[in-house]
Amino acid sequence: MRKIVVVVVIGLVFGACTSNLFKQTVASRENLKPNVLFISIDDLNTWISPIHHFSNVKTPNFNRLAKMGVTFTNAHVQAPLCGPSRASVMTGLRPSTTGIYGMIPDDEIRREGNPATKDITFLPEYFKENGYHTMGIGKLFHTHAPENVFEESGGRVKGFGPYPKERFVWDGFGVSKIKENKGKYGRTSTDWGAFPENDTLMPDHQSVNWAIERLQRNYEKPFFMGLGFLRVHVPLYVPQKWFDLYPLAEIETPPYKADDLNDIPDIGLKINDLPMMPTTEWAKESGEWKKIVQAYLACISYVDYELGRVLDALESSKYASNTVVVLWSDHGYRLGEKGTFAKHALWETATKAPLLFSGPNLPKGKKIEAPVEMLSMYPTLLELCGLKPYSKNEGISLVSLMKTGKSRKAPFALTTFGKNNHAIKKDGFRYIQYEDGTQEFYDHHLDPNEWTNEVNNPKYKSEIEEIKQFLPKVNADWDEKSKYTFQPYFVNQKAKNKKG
Repeated sequence: MRKIVVVVVIGLVFGACTSNLFKQTVASRENLKPNVLFISIDDLNTWISPIHHFSNVKTPNFNRLAKMGVTFTNAHVQAPLCGPSRASVMTGLRPSTTGIYGMIPDDEIRREGNPATKDITFLPEYFKENGYHTMGIGKLFHTHAPENVFEESGGRVKGFGPYPKERFVWDGFGVSKIKENKGKYGRTSTDWGAFPENDTLMPDHQSVNWAIERLQRNYEKPFFMGLGFLRVHVPLYVPQKWFDLYPLAEIETPPYKADDLNDIPDIGLKINDLPMMPTTEWAKESGEWKKIVQAYLACISYVDYELGRVLDALESSKYASNTVVVLWSDHGYRLGEKGTFAKHALWETATKAPLLFSGPNLPKGKKIEAPVEMLSMYPTLLELCGLKPYSKNEGISLVSLMKTGKSRKAPFALTTFGKNNHAIKKDGFRYIQYEDGTQEFYDHHLDPNEWTNEVNNPKYKSEIEEIKQFLPKVNADWDEKSKYTFQPYFVNQKAKNKKG
């Protein structure tokens, strides 16, 4: 009897050990999958030093990340506005497919009322469904994230503060060329100046603290961590020390031509009428142009500092050699180009934004000039992490382009702003078609500032016909829950959509 008991006990112990060993082996295999550090930066254009190095911008940590991996110098968003741009990244679908052309509450993106998104799996969810522990903090979707998308959420501080008691310069209403629009379409956070006293009072600093603490933890599964920065979104407030990096006397202003818009179709002019934003002519006359550029550069350098804190934490962690880092922005930002200070356009300075990848088995210090789309982040991350492709993704993976220099399809980038208004970047050209069929065409080889609309130049007839083939075949109606009330054109377009 004793022998039987001993045998049973030994069997139980052996079984328990075998079970634990099996669990450890499974966990070990799971941890062979790369982790993901997904970093979004609000309103960041391509002035950073790995891409443009505008006005001697100081971004050592963007440079550091660029040396760790691959920089796309010609990446374009799918909408030049944060809400639809981020919805596109997170769903893997184009705005023309979903009808999400304007802002939309995070929890309304996926719902029965939208046939394109009702069954969609958001990017972080796909990782969760494939064995990843998911975490997120800050601005990742438009606000933060739909409920329960992340297993662990740090939330987001409301707004874009901190704010001083009074604005430094701007009233937030703007100066519209159409005078009756002034004040009618709302007030923005647009302003600039040195505030608050130190970095620790910035919400982004607290978000980075949250991320750093989690990079020091132990995980049984690979992780997906989203970190969304609020800066460089207006108001352009950061502590004085970041302004001190950029003496006003040394500030450059971007290229500007006062009569630049004379050859723009009527709809393009309507889209560019932004009642709540400063105009370039006002900035010139008031002496504020260099101060606005200085504030934007100061914000870039502040974000660069916070990025450095994250990279330090990653490099000192046990996850340093097995983590994919992707850094991106939701659109570009105009600092006086085309007459205003805003995103909100289908021109180059509004659609082009940074996109950087680093990770295991990726080239280091490589730059790719071919046009690509932010839409490609979803399938690219899946391939880098060895996960099955998601059938609903409309973008293409960039892994082959990063590793071999060869794209799986002809490289191009499509941006949509409102229903049936599109821009295509391909082969050094930009083609724009508006809902009424009017067009713009620019040859960036000769005209990088897009000052001369060549659409009627017979020299470019074949290029225009070729590039038009990349226009979307579907142009969904405005999603009922999506809107943009700050801009007269889009208020009217959605109203017409409802009547139709």
